[in-house]
Amino acid sequence: MDILISDVGNIEHSLTNNREGLTVISDNGRIKPCQGCFNCWIKTPGKCVLNDGYDNMGALLSKCDRMIIISRCVYGGYSPFVKNVLDRSISYLLPYFETKNGITCHQKRYDNSIALIVHFYGEISDAEKETARELVKTNGDNMGEKTEIHFYKSIEEIRV
Repeated sequence: MDILISDVGNIEHSLTNNREGLTVISDNGRIKPCQGCFNCWIKTPGKCVLNDGYDNMGALLSKCDRMIIISRCVYGGYSPFVKNVLDRSISYLLPYFETKNGITCHQKRYDNSIALIVHFYGEISDAEKETARELVKTNGDNMGEKTEIHFYKSIEEIRV
């Protein structure tokens, strides 16, 4: 299964080519910010205690082969909505660390590996692009598979 996380409200079907098997997560205006309580790691493993429709992100990612992100680039990072979804997805991982290929990462709660494909849009400086590349690589190290990153001047250029 592929998951598309997008900060574009009511994402246009033309961006996704009406792909089947694609779960789209976009801003419905109800997402609550992560409280940093870590209950999803310890007290309610794999499930966020905030009951707003985004509480099952860890379990959803456990079924994912590819995560596609469409985000405005904000200072070399994700937009506030996309960052919030990723924060709320922390239950996909365990609170324990391991070293793989000289890199310290979280251990995975689930057996799958996720390929991470990120499409950033907006006026993006070279410094922001470098920061974004490092961020996506680090996120990919925790997901367990390859990463791709693409930059666009506008949302209209993106096709996934």
